[in-house]
Amino acid sequence: MGIIPSRNLEEQKREKDGITYFDRGVIEGRDGKKYERYAIQTHFVQRGEDQAALVEKYVRPLYREGDMLSFGAKVMCMCVESVKTRDEVKPGFWAKLLWRFAAINTTGVGMHEPYKLQLVIDICGLPRVLLAVFCSAVTKPFGIHGVFYKVCGKGVGGIDGFYFRSSFDLYKQMALINPDNPGELCDELYRKTGIPVVLMDANDLQRDQLGKSSNFPLTDDQIQDAMKDNPSGQGDEMTPLILIRPIA
Repeated sequence: MGIIPSRNLEEQKREKDGITYFDRGVIEGRDGKKYERYAIQTHFVQRGEDQAALVEKYVRPLYREGDMLSFGAKVMCMCVESVKTRDEVKPGFWAKLLWRFAAINTTGVGMHEPYKLQLVIDICGLPRVLLAVFCSAVTKPFGIHGVFYKVCGKGVGGIDGFYFRSSFDLYKQMALINPDNPGELCDELYRKTGIPVVLMDANDLQRDQLGKSSNFPLTDDQIQDAMKDNPSGQGDEMTPLILIRPIA
């Protein structure tokens, strides 16, 4: 798997008040409701940055009453410092052995990386990981995928980073772990900005809704419809903030 092409097409590019964003077009949900989506480009967010300040800087100039915000999980992890570096993870015997049997998928490195697999062992414990490996091995010939992550649980499918093929050097040295209080983070962000927020961990295979502010206007199914084509992109777009605008 090589570097994934950017989804930021020149014909989609727009600018307003110094903010660059990309018009991802209109999408229609299963219930007939339609949404415009604007992928807002940010700088490369570093550890400990203020998520509310990011919204005020990048989203506020484009915001209209009734808009909603999809906030990317990677950026939230950086803001709340839910991260691990390679220096903090020490691959042991089982991680060094088992990573060789993992597949690389189109959304990233998967578990084909000893540091990432060791991080999962640290989070879940070795017995559960070995059980997950066994269950995955016996079900894969039947075309059943994702068993490893289901057995491990604890959100390990959302661990991002340690990508040796990443466009960003920092992600080669760091893993991001989805926060365990996503709903609270969304509510806090709404209180500070007044913009309804959903925290999304999305790729081209699935759109995982981690949490949303308690007043978010869309149902879970409507959120999935609005984000169906992963408007944030899968490469080096740096568009983690998606402004969702319902069309009346």
